[in-house]
Amino acid sequence: MPRTDRLYDLIQILRDGRLHRAADLAATTGVSLRTIWRDMTTLIASGLPIEGERGVGYILRAPLTLPPLMLSAPELEALRAGLGLVAGGPDRALAKAARALAGKIAAVTPRVQNSDDLFESPPPQSRARPKFIPLLRRAIRTRHKLSLSTLEPHNTLRHADVRPLYLDMKSTIWTLTAFDERAAQFRVIRLDRILDAVALTEAFARTKGCELSDFRALHKS
Repeated sequence: MPRTDRLYDLIQILRDGRLHRAADLAATTGVSLRTIWRDMTTLIASGLPIEGERGVGYILRAPLTLPPLMLSAPELEALRAGLGLVAGGPDRALAKAARALAGKIAAVTPRVQNSDDLFESPPPQSRARPKFIPLLRRAIRTRHKLSLSTLEPHNTLRHADVRPLYLDMKSTIWTLTAFDERAAQFRVIRLDRILDAVALTEAFARTKGCELSDFRALHKS
């Protein structure tokens, strides 16, 4: 079996997210333990989120590939538009990831007529980069409370501890959907009105009535 085919097979085996012993991988692919060790070193060096060591085993910690998809023309346009929006957005890490993903998709999809790359949609007109986006995104992912200072109407200051739930952008306006602890209500906060944001050490558990699904249920049209 060519090495490229074997590496592909190893990736497919590891996609189940379970721990696999090197001996089992060797038996499955029909090669020696030493070959498996070299192959795993190559895969790890390529940037795949594989953890493990000789004598213990190997595990893939994150999803790697999507199953084969057949996209309609409107679905492909939606994908282009979404990636273009993120690539032109203020979150540098997500923008970089969007451009990398676009390159992978461009390699397996037809080029758009009269377009130089995958992105047909222009980036947002505003180049302002809300500085708190990485902090907010991290707090949402780890479910940690935030202490926010915001500028309210009539130039009044407001300080509150919130549960960050969701970041969104409509047109060029970024907003944070959060649950205000003291007011016991949901708030949709414009990021350009956040003067300061501090991540608290206190995490928040899933609580009925305080989740994003509850907010969406309240605002169903």
